[in-house]
Amino acid sequence: MNLPRRPRAGSTTDVPHDRKASRVRLLLTRCARRWPTWLAVALVVITFADGTAPFELLAALLVVMPLCYLAFGARRRELGTQRALAVQLAGLVVFTAVGLLALAVGPPGAGYVVAFGWFAHGVWDAVHHRTGQVVPRAWSEWCGVVDILGAAAIVLLT
Repeated sequence: MNLPRRPRAGSTTDVPHDRKASRVRLLLTRCARRWPTWLAVALVVITFADGTAPFELLAALLVVMPLCYLAFGARRRELGTQRALAVQLAGLVVFTAVGLLALAVGPPGAGYVVAFGWFAHGVWDAVHHRTGQVVPRAWSEWCGVVDILGAAAIVLLT
């Protein structure tokens, strides 16, 4: 059986170039797979580049976020068990309560309450990303990055 010969040290083959090219392709592939993260970073930069949005809007988004999860779960038929539906409804109640608390506190404390809610929702996203349930993984990745970076931006800008 004839095996391919390894090039001798110092030979003028394209092997090092091929290895470099494959490393570049691998890096590009890995970056491309993270497209939800790149979109999320862009959204956070665009949203918070000129300062923070009104805290009322940011608090309202704490209600919208779990509603999206309920819609995705219903569409994907992943809320069929009582436990799955109860967990998502509990998330809706908790995040709505945090949003209402932010409205009750008012500025400047509201920014910190909203940031806490956004960060907590980022953790919620990470759990969904890890389990791969209820929402598509790309959504939970995108939303998690928006939530965590958004929470950091809110704290920095408050």
